[in-house]
Amino acid sequence: CSSLAGIMLLEVFLVLGTLLIYFFFSKKNEDTLPFKDGWWGRGQKPVTKEDSSIRPFKVETAEEELSDLFRRLDQARFTEPLENSCFHYGTNSVHLRKVVSYWKNQFNWKKQVEVLNKYPQFKTKIQGIDIHFVHVKPPHLPEGQAAKPLLMVHGWPGSFYEFYKIIPLLTDPASHGLGDEHTFEVICPSIPGYGFSEAPHKQGFNSVSAASVFYELMLRLGFNEFYTQGGDAGWLICTNLAQIAPSHVKGLHLNMVMVSKLGLSHLLSILLGQYFPGLFGFQDEDVRRMFPFLKKWLYKILSEFGYAHIQTTKPDTVGCGLNDSPVGLAAYIFEKFSSWTDMEFQNLEDGGLERKFSLDDLLTNIMIYWVSGCIVSSMRFYKENLQKGIGTQKHEKLTVQVPTGIAAFPNEILHIPQAWAKKKYTNIVSFHFMPRGGHFAALEEPELLAKDILQFVDKVEKEQLWKKK
Repeated sequence: CSSLAGIMLLEVFLVLGTLLIYFFFSKKNEDTLPFKDGWWGRGQKPVTKEDSSIRPFKVETAEEELSDLFRRLDQARFTEPLENSCFHYGTNSVHLRKVVSYWKNQFNWKKQVEVLNKYPQFKTKIQGIDIHFVHVKPPHLPEGQAAKPLLMVHGWPGSFYEFYKIIPLLTDPASHGLGDEHTFEVICPSIPGYGFSEAPHKQGFNSVSAASVFYELMLRLGFNEFYTQGGDAGWLICTNLAQIAPSHVKGLHLNMVMVSKLGLSHLLSILLGQYFPGLFGFQDEDVRRMFPFLKKWLYKILSEFGYAHIQTTKPDTVGCGLNDSPVGLAAYIFEKFSSWTDMEFQNLEDGGLERKFSLDDLLTNIMIYWVSGCIVSSMRFYKENLQKGIGTQKHEKLTVQVPTGIAAFPNEILHIPQAWAKKKYTNIVSFHFMPRGGHFAALEEPELLAKDILQFVDKVEKEQLWKKK
């Protein structure tokens, strides 16, 4: 009996030992996300080596394209809105008529093309598709200082143009009253399938694929260490990039975060956080932005995320209509720029669109989608990322260890408190409640965002935080 007991005890120890070893080594392996080396070009991957040259690019539009656009604008059919409906049913067609009139009679696309081309743009082939990017170097550098490479990634329904107002604040901060301690070399790519980046020709191109492509881009440009910044889809792509290459990403700055794994602590904080905020690490501002939870979270998800369900399931169906109608495209995208900038703008007939943006800026973004014909491929990105369900992907189960800075803008669609974010981002070194602004922060509040990026990088550099990952 004693020998049998000894054998059983030995087996228990062996099992426990095996589990401990497995846990230890699997934990190590789970620290990083595998680089996704895909092929997204047409047909089979060629056996010859891919052309890695970097080619200058300029936005150009043929007269035939503009003639076709104006013909479609002239032939647009409008539906009369319900009385006093403002933007509660979506883009109000009374205001849409005014925008289309401006588009036809006053908006100068050729002038906006010159604005787009004021920053150097390039294309390079990565994993079978052409990647478009803006690359802006500092006009001058303080003596003894090197420019810090910063990758900035947009989202949907935005574009690389979102960053045009913040670029000079980062590449020449001293001339804009932001000090000269840190100067950036800014790289703003178009996500594949957006703007002037070629769309993937195969299924499965998700945020990890995009992060892998952009990682390759940064290495091709000669940047072994760099900072990343993003909101919307840029949040996810930059997060994935930090998971793929934590030793190369010095810092990750986000103006939007989401969490896909909700545990018992999250549930308890939802139920009790309003009454015992300190118990769950909530600050007063967290409580103000999150509660009452049904109204500020659940109702928002139900009322504002219908588009995401469509784009996650059948993006091509609605996309075909938007790709065929410039007015339909504008109506679809304007509604997001209204409600995501400030939900209260739904109470206005004009959606408050020109309170934070100029019509020229809004229409320039629309035109990037129109002339590139990218609306369908941009919407497919939702399906590729979400069709398997939330919380099912490997990257969702991994933490992020690189130094992270979060700028929490008050009118972001959903507020994520630092107490939640730090379960995913284990090295948050900067978390700020921004005084104003919404989802499209770089375009709406470029100075506020630039200041937050600068203070974050200053902290990372002075404390050499990337070396302590």
